[in-house]
Amino acid sequence: MTAPARTSGFPKVPHRYHAVVMPFFLSIMMTFIISGISTLMGVGLTPAFPAKWLAAWGLSWVIAFPTLLMVLPLVRRLTALVVAPPPSN
Repeated sequence: MTAPARTSGFPKVPHRYHAVVMPFFLSIMMTFIISGISTLMGVGLTPAFPAKWLAAWGLSWVIAFPTLLMVLPLVRRLTALVVAPPPSN
């Protein structure tokens, strides 16, 4: 039996979890950026901004991650409708 692949000393997650790991990272990054912009537009660059941003980001992520998991199959089907398949060899 071979040792699992490692990244920065941590074992890699098995490939079968790809469908959960990709939306996990996508939801973290997207909600972080969008909540930051929205919070900045709402309260401005004040001393309260960092705390409000983190609170908004946490709530946004809690909603976004499960939503991504639910809509990803639909998004894949819609994408297949508008994107040509790769050329066959």
